[in-house]
Order: sequence, then structure tokens, then C-alpha cells
Amino acid sequence: MSADPTSALPENRFLRLLAAGGTIVADGAMGTTVMREGLEPGEAPETWNVRADRRDRIKAVHAGYLEAGAQIVLTNTFGASPIRLEVHGLEDRAHEINLAAAELAREAVGPDVVVAGSMGPVGAFLAPLGPLTPEEATEAFAIQAAALAAGGVDVLWIETMADLGEVTAAVAGARRAAPDLPIVATMTFDSHGRTMMGTWPKDAAAAIAALGVAAVGANCGTGPDEIETAIEAMHGESPRTVLVAKGNAGVPRFVGTGTVYDMTPEMGAAHARRARALGATIIGGCCGTTPAHIRAMAEALGQG
Repeated sequence: MSADPTSALPENRFLRLLAAGGTIVADGAMGTTVMREGLEPGEAPETWNVRADRRDRIKAVHAGYLEAGAQIVLTNTFGASPIRLEVHGLEDRAHEINLAAAELAREAVGPDVVVAGSMGPVGAFLAPLGPLTPEEATEAFAIQAAALAAGGVDVLWIETMADLGEVTAAVAGARRAAPDLPIVATMTFDSHGRTMMGTWPKDAAAAIAALGVAAVGANCGTGPDEIETAIEAMHGESPRTVLVAKGNAGVPRFVGTGTVYDMTPEMGAAHARRARALGATIIGGCCGTTPAHIRAMAEALGQG
């Protein structure tokens, strides 16, 4: 009797997906999607995780991306660290909000799809530029990571970072709270090819890969061209590193009372093919991208 070829794969869903090889499709925007669904100005999208009249809408967002071909969905927790929730007076509900988000995502996509716990910047500068100490940041990320892990995420997904010091704190917090979960970390290069704090993509790739994470990459930003430039530089610096490309659908334009993004699904498909050619393994979308974009990307990558 021949051995089962899957028996040698990792137990973790995300690591199994990486080990299987090939390009992986991630989901698209959460924040801009819930804005279209009726998020009020100044309202934290993360509160929808614990609102009885909004929870089904969050599940529907996840289900929409799954149907479009996404193999990874990110929880609705980008701004759910206790430090960032403090702006809304919700810091004491950080565990509840993150736990609920992870459970909603899992309910929406089922047991076989990768759920990633989104962890965005805490919204305050670390010392010496700001009042936040690295330990305070690490503890905030640990609180968030612990709740996401308890809710059943497969990977902790640190994203839209500008400061390598904050990335380091986030990785430390994730490891403190959930040492068995893999970690992904991406930065945003929206300041003439660098992060707001001046970090170039090649330097980010080297520094973050040295932290021992499962994947590194670029997200958000000004659109496909910027993401592709970052991926090319990262791949040149760290050719063996798993890279993530998850960019915005261009720069938003204000039209009437709303915003419009110019990248069409067809343009997203072309971008996905270019990102893969430049070295990206995990490809999805950020602000302004929709299930239509992700479906076009998945089909272009042979995953649809």
C-alpha cells in the first residue's frame, strides 16, 4: 500500500497551503466593503463583529470572497488592538471583538479554508517618536493575537505597517500569545516607494524575514504599480522568501458623497499575473477591491 502523500504536510491549514505549492489567492477589502454596506462615519468596522444586526453582513463579506475564489480570508480586526479601540472607548472589549471576528470568519468559510487574523497598526508612534513603548505595543498585539487564536485563526496576519519597530513588536506579541501559529507581516510603501517611516522594500524584506515569519510582503498603498515595484525589490533581496502582494485598487477619488477606485477587475487580473511573475506567491487585494476583482485575479492565476 502506498503512503498517503498528504501525511507529510503540516497540520496547520496555512502551512499546508504553502507546502502544496503554487500561487495562493487571498481576499479583498473589508473596510471599504462595509462602508458600502452602511458603516456610519466615525464608526469602527470592528464593532460589527459583536452587533447582532451586523454580524451576518460580515459573514456575507467573507462568503463573497470565498465564492470568488479566495483561499485565505482575513478577519474584520484590522483596527482591533486595545490601543486603537481606545479611540472608540472599546479597549476593554478587545478580546470579545477579536474572538467574535475569528468565529464569524470560520463560520462563513467552513473548516477547510484558511482564516487569517488581521492585526493592523495600533495608531500611535513608538518611542522615541511617540509615547508608546515597545513593550506596551507588544502587549497590545498579544491581547489581540490571543483572542484571534482562541477564535480559531490559522495564521496571524500583521499588515499595513510603516515602522519596522512596530512590526517587531507585533511579531513578539503574536509569538507571546500564540507561539504555535505562523505569522505573516506586510508593510505599505506609499511614500515615494518607501514606508512613511522611510523603509525601502528590500530592507523590509530582509529585516522581517530575519524575524522568522512565514511570509513577508506589501499591501495597501497607491495601487498595482507600487505593489509590483515593492515585490520586485523584495524578491531581489530575498528570493526564497514567500511574498504577499495585496494592494489597493488605485487611489480613491471622491465622487459625490462616496469614493471611487479606478482599477477594474480586468486590470486586477493583469496585475495579479505581473505580481506572480515578479515573485509573489500570495496575491489578493486591499482597499477598494471587491469579489469581482478577486474572481478575476483567481481566474487569471488559474485558481478560479
